[in-house]
Amino acid sequence: MEKKPFVTLEQVEEIVKDYPTPFHIYDEKAFMENARKVNEAFAWNKGFREYFAVKAEPNPFIIKLLKEAGCGVDCSSYTELMIADKLGFRDDEIMFSSNDTPEGEFKYANDLGGIINLDDITHIEFLEEECGIPETVSCRYNPGGVYEVCNGIMDNPGDAKFGMTYHQMVEAFNILKEKGVKNFGIHAFLASNTVTNEYYPMLARDIFKLAVELQYQCGVHIGFVNLSGGVGIPYSPDQEPNDIMEIGEGVRKAYEEILTPAGMGDVAIYTEMGRFMMGPYGALITKAIHEKHIYREYIGVDATAANLMRPAIYDSYHHITVLGKENEKANHVYDVVGSLCENNDKFAVDRRLPKIDMGDYLYIHDTGAHGFAMGYNYNGRLRSAELLLREDGSVELIRRAETPDDYFATFDFSDILK
Repeated sequence: MEKKPFVTLEQVEEIVKDYPTPFHIYDEKAFMENARKVNEAFAWNKGFREYFAVKAEPNPFIIKLLKEAGCGVDCSSYTELMIADKLGFRDDEIMFSSNDTPEGEFKYANDLGGIINLDDITHIEFLEEECGIPETVSCRYNPGGVYEVCNGIMDNPGDAKFGMTYHQMVEAFNILKEKGVKNFGIHAFLASNTVTNEYYPMLARDIFKLAVELQYQCGVHIGFVNLSGGVGIPYSPDQEPNDIMEIGEGVRKAYEEILTPAGMGDVAIYTEMGRFMMGPYGALITKAIHEKHIYREYIGVDATAANLMRPAIYDSYHHITVLGKENEKANHVYDVVGSLCENNDKFAVDRRLPKIDMGDYLYIHDTGAHGFAMGYNYNGRLRSAELLLREDGSVELIRRAETPDDYFATFDFSDILK
């Protein structure tokens, strides 16, 4: 089975005349259609909003387009809040979910009117000292243990640093109520990159039950439940993609079975699906520049883990297409590698691909979320440009490639390198 690229060899050959490889490119038509489908899947809930996770793709050009599609933003740092601020997001269009939060960030989020999602009960005092307690506050829940779907372990919240225990949630809600909070939210992220339509509905049932219990025990108004992220994408071509319509329907059934009978039919549903929103609609384009024949067969490309970190740190699979050779037999086995002085700088290991010649362009799939965003500058390697394939077929630069001047900019206080 083969994944289909959204650009052809002929398109790339034209693009590189202006923007040399490596670069990330994003498919505007596809991700905007996906955003509209997400809104359609949850249209049954009047208060629904997708808060795009800025961490997944912190490019203001893309975030502005998603804003036009009705998305809010999920921010986790001061600079992510700055992006939201500059793009005109305000009030409940902003969800600020941070942990181990530095001084000043709660205040900035509060100044923008954003919803603050507390990761820990001790942050209540920290928030109050920073900016006072707003009338709307959310708390992040961690049930501990492992999280299973259909007898398969999806993730292990008990090992995660995020969120509060059940008893801390009760205590936090009581403290916040005493401090004047009128509208409460519950946030939970229990599994990452799930490729099953059952995760969100199962999570929703658990959090809806928690919402009913907290409203009863604490006598508070639960205004929203934030299911966060975790809805994944099929990185491997043999995986079936999630069906967001089926997922939305599963959440609706849980809502009507648990919240509606409890008199909580006004609870809004929020999501933060950065990976699902953008992941499949980005690609890293890189060129084969060297080959090496020792104990393994290596193809060296002009991209590195500095451009796409996931395979190096997670051993994650990203499918690769050799552009122009889509119909040729995958009868060669390669490690596809970058130039960093680290042996984990590999995009693929023992990957069956068509014969790769020097100058071939490789299309690395599914880099639209947590791809460019995780880049870094080890070995002095510079981060690539980002391009947008517009709906009319034109290509727009939405972030220029870094230059050595950018790399050395933090020494501008001194003449040491002059």
